[in-house]
Amino acid sequence: MSKYRLYVDEVGNPDLENSENPNHRFLSLTGVIVDIGHIQERVHPDMEALKSHYFVSHPDDPVILHRKEIVNHRYPFQVLRDPKIEAAFNADLLYLLRIWEYRIITVCLDKRKHQETYTTWRYDPYHYCLAILLERFNYWLNRQGAQGDVMAESRGGKEDMRLKKSFAGIWERGTEYVDPEQFQAAVTSRELKVKPKTANIAGLQLADLLAHPSRCEILHEQGLLGRSLGPFAQQIIAILQNKYDHEAGRTFGKKFL
Repeated sequence: MSKYRLYVDEVGNPDLENSENPNHRFLSLTGVIVDIGHIQERVHPDMEALKSHYFVSHPDDPVILHRKEIVNHRYPFQVLRDPKIEAAFNADLLYLLRIWEYRIITVCLDKRKHQETYTTWRYDPYHYCLAILLERFNYWLNRQGAQGDVMAESRGGKEDMRLKKSFAGIWERGTEYVDPEQFQAAVTSRELKVKPKTANIAGLQLADLLAHPSRCEILHEQGLLGRSLGPFAQQIIAILQNKYDHEAGRTFGKKFL
């Protein structure tokens, strides 16, 4: 039986108190599903080769791909300030994003609407998004006749405890639509794996690269982005159309709440 891992990246924060601020109104969770063997055999080696070609990367101090630092050409990505090098890097990255085998699921929550709708009872925003993400991961695993587990990037002590507690609660008690037995049959561990950025996890870096463009696409579709999509983001989004989970004409890889 194939074993898959869902790599989770968060954009925004779950704090409802900041939901009136346009910069903090939306919370999104992106999960990238990858066969563990494919990560080992293709994604990790390809990613390390890309880094070695363009940046100064050493096993003792590996370069970690991080979208925000890449876009802003911050160390160690300052070489991308050269337009020719940036164009070549972007082309190589887009090629890899196209040929790697993965499925993506993004859940995006309008926290302001959530706060207005549930004035007396509010589902914790992070838990709400995670529950729907895991439901769709569970559904995907069942369709494949496969099993999997889940990994997220460490955010620090209290944040990590919140992530693990939320995950364990869903695994143990299920959700409104998926009972715990279903979760436990498909998702092999009750414990969320949490790894620091410095661990150089290829799947987490892939999720980081895709989470923001996927979120922007969903907000753009809802007329809530507030700006036009950038050219490079549009190229990534075009690739994602073949990477979102879908079946029989229905797209399960995008959900706006």
